[in-house]
Amino acid sequence: MDIHEYQAKEILKSFGVAVPDGALAYSPEQAAYRARELGGNKWIVKAQVHAGGRGKAGGVKLCASDHEIIDVTGDLFGRKLVTHQTGPEGKGIYRVYVEAACAFDREIYLGFVLDRTSQRVMIVASSEGGMEIEEISANRPDSIVRSTVEPAVGLRDFQAREIAFQLGIPPELTQQMVRTLQGCYRAFRELDATMVEINPLVITADKRIVALDAKMTFDSNALFRHPQIAELRDKSQEDPRESRAADRGLAYIGLSGNIGCIVNGAGLAMATMDTIKLAGGEPANFLDIGGGATPERVAKAFRLVTSDKNVQAILVNIFAGINRCDWVAEGVVQALKAEPVDVPVIVRLAGTNVEEGQKILAKSGLPIIRANSLMEAATRAVTAWKNDLAQNTKLRAMK
Repeated sequence: MDIHEYQAKEILKSFGVAVPDGALAYSPEQAAYRARELGGNKWIVKAQVHAGGRGKAGGVKLCASDHEIIDVTGDLFGRKLVTHQTGPEGKGIYRVYVEAACAFDREIYLGFVLDRTSQRVMIVASSEGGMEIEEISANRPDSIVRSTVEPAVGLRDFQAREIAFQLGIPPELTQQMVRTLQGCYRAFRELDATMVEINPLVITADKRIVALDAKMTFDSNALFRHPQIAELRDKSQEDPRESRAADRGLAYIGLSGNIGCIVNGAGLAMATMDTIKLAGGEPANFLDIGGGATPERVAKAFRLVTSDKNVQAILVNIFAGINRCDWVAEGVVQALKAEPVDVPVIVRLAGTNVEEGQKILAKSGLPIIRANSLMEAATRAVTAWKNDLAQNTKLRAMK
């Protein structure tokens, strides 16, 4: 789960990381009022969206007056911010964060991530901040510092000092850097984060180490332990299909294709998408209904997939081990009888109670296309989609 910059800064501040003074606004007039509250003569206005690259996309502006703030925020509110991370559809701007401008002498990149190879928290830092880590890695690989944290002892002061020395932090600021590193690590560990990123972390003109930007991502599977973090979720920044799926306990990722997938097991779901591509089609989603696929759960999955208007065929691919094919078949029939669909439905069942499942589908009287293998199912799905598309095109032409 992602959160906004202002939320990440509030969290890091509570762990001892220095951040600039700032305030949230939901309208241009409120943004100007927030700036007057903060004081000073220059302010940074930042669009709050779940994406990086906001500055390049026009989502971060320096303002020097109330009128300028009102003009800038008036242009931002309600707009879709398109960055290299959002894709062409962009992210809606519904709130902005206003900060007092901060003069600084130097920018640093700092990130904490889970390194799955070493199964440790890895600290990635660079003396070249202010740009994406991919750019830093490509243009200045020698500036990158990496350090893994031993979970048995955590981040020790000597290790934090070593990172500070490698980044060329002045000796008089080393202790501030140690506090910043320790605060980020404790926030990461105690809140079950999967990423903490500060870019840039700056050395200000008055010799303070301050986080000018912050990004945090959390393990969704651990949110039950942190209700205060779960409350920070902003559904307006999520794919509505994925939000609906998460609320129903389904693992779903929306894609741009037109063949909807209902599969049990993440590995089989990936294989199903690959096979659809191999057969000449494009998957519309990744959907894992899990091992305990009751008829009600399958019906929920059908409603979710058919809510995507781009879906022009549905492929159900079930390999039942813990699951049962007759349950899945009952769910398919239940869903199609309750809410008939006008696109081809292809079902491939294998494993536990497959014969019973096939009988249920056959006796339903519904126009379900059955298949025995994954390749056959994918081929039939693509063929059915193309035939249905051709028929609809012909009917439109006749009208």
